Amino acid sequence: MGILNKLFGSSEPKETKQLPWIPLNDTQQLDHITEKSKTKTQVIFKHSTRCGISRMVMNQFIENYQFTEKDLDLYYVDLLSYRDVSNEISYKFQVMHESPQLLVIKNGFTVAHASHGAINAMDLQQFVQV
Repeated sequence: MGILNKLFGSSEPKETKQLPWIPLNDTQQLDHITEKSKTKTQVIFKHSTRCGISRMVMNQFIENYQFTEKDLDLYYVDLLSYRDVSNEISYKFQVMHESPQLLVIKNGFTVAHASHGAINAMDLQQFVQV
């Protein structure tokens, strides 16, 4: 029965891991992120809700995420609903738009960014302030 569950899915609900996402839906939040980055690492995950690759990368990111709210702040922006926010992120943090995309902000600046599969290869631990 195990192989059938793998192929067709199990009737048992899958437990989903909950991350401490902070919705990013207003360009004014970017000034707050910049200010907070002076004392705590800020991370922005840009996600396209209609893209299968973006969904796959996000699922892998969620599965491997090991941080608490004390370590960093984790923001989520839905690119389709908040295109103006995504554009302002690119401008303010000087990173060309890609999707999916992860930005790490410290001391007001982008210290790292990655897109697609490189997101899950990024070692966020090196950016967590101790």
